[in-house]
Amino acid sequence: MDDLAFEIRKLSEMYAFTSLQMHETIGRKAGLTGTDHKYLGFIMKKGKMTAGEISILTGLTSGSVTALIDRFEKKKLVKREHAKDDRRKVFVVPNSEKIMKLFEPLYREFRKETENLISSFSNDEKKILQSYFSKAIDVMNKTTCQINNKK
Repeated sequence: MDDLAFEIRKLSEMYAFTSLQMHETIGRKAGLTGTDHKYLGFIMKKGKMTAGEISILTGLTSGSVTALIDRFEKKKLVKREHAKDDRRKVFVVPNSEKIMKLFEPLYREFRKETENLISSFSNDEKKILQSYFSKAIDVMNKTTCQINNKK
């Protein structure tokens, strides 16, 4: 690996660490852990899901997912909703309005600065960044699948 590639790899690691710190800080300010905060983001993005689907998405055990949902439900960030055709099936439904009201002020400045940063790059540079992040996500997903399949 050449020096520049090594430096990019180190910056990527620092980006990941700094992101974890920021999300932990935001999560705690919102009354959650950083991890719970990110899992709540999964639920917001995906929308209505079963606990089993959340377990698959997050890699958490069913017991951990139940505890997670309980914590969110206690804060009225999600609700459990029985399927109309099968009362045994329960969906977890995000309270998007309450979640946005909780997190929007905490992310406002970050989003503004991120948008300013991205707009400072040329279209060619943006395409390179897009390519890097897309391919890096693919590598991380592949690694996750490989590790999960070794169980």
